[in-house]
Amino acid sequence: MPARGAGAVQHRSVPPHPERPPATTDEELLGTKRRSIVATRTESERVEVIEHELRTGFGALRELGPAVSFFGSARTPPEADAYAKARETARRLGEAGFAIITGGGPGIMEAANRGARDADATSVGLNIELPFEQAANAYQDIELRFSYFFTRKLMFVRYATAFVVMPGGFGTLDELFEALVLEQVDKIRDFPIILFGTAFWAGLQAWIVERLLDEGLIGPADPGLLVATDDPAEVVRLVEAARTRQEDP
Repeated sequence: MPARGAGAVQHRSVPPHPERPPATTDEELLGTKRRSIVATRTESERVEVIEHELRTGFGALRELGPAVSFFGSARTPPEADAYAKARETARRLGEAGFAIITGGGPGIMEAANRGARDADATSVGLNIELPFEQAANAYQDIELRFSYFFTRKLMFVRYATAFVVMPGGFGTLDELFEALVLEQVDKIRDFPIILFGTAFWAGLQAWIVERLLDEGLIGPADPGLLVATDDPAEVVRLVEAARTRQEDP
């Protein structure tokens, strides 16, 4: 029997993680290959839920008309300058004939939906199931709820003429870079991705040029897929110009 000492290999039994139900439908889809996550649906049932979300979204937004999707932090308080700017920008876009689409929550999302209401424009909220409940804001005319992030993201792009990206965190960056990739590979065209808040976004834009472009990781035209501004009126001009290009045969 080997002696216990410096050269002996000790093996510890690691107790398995206790099984638990998934916290969200997304976790149930993405994590059920982990033994600690208890599957609550069959694959066929998951496909049915996904199909239902797509059909519901397509049906609710079919007659929406030209629209702009807004992104930004759910943590932005109503007294913040970014909140006021999002509300003003959405109002101006609403007055120009655009519906406003947001994630339906608080912060920047609330501000943009509120701006749409100020202009009597259609205000859409694409709410998402989260483990920590996100309260829907009170300024939505069309309120949809999604279990899956990817079905929700499809609606943001499919029904939008442009994206307005206000200051935000990981979720905002996720949506921003998804749009960038779609435009880079021509899945969408003539689609403005407008960064609102030049000081906030300057570091990201510099990194894109100084690291990604200078190291040959993106093409020379790719940084131009983003435009930054501090002017709500310029946002309207950019979006109206894009709408004209999109409608040209």
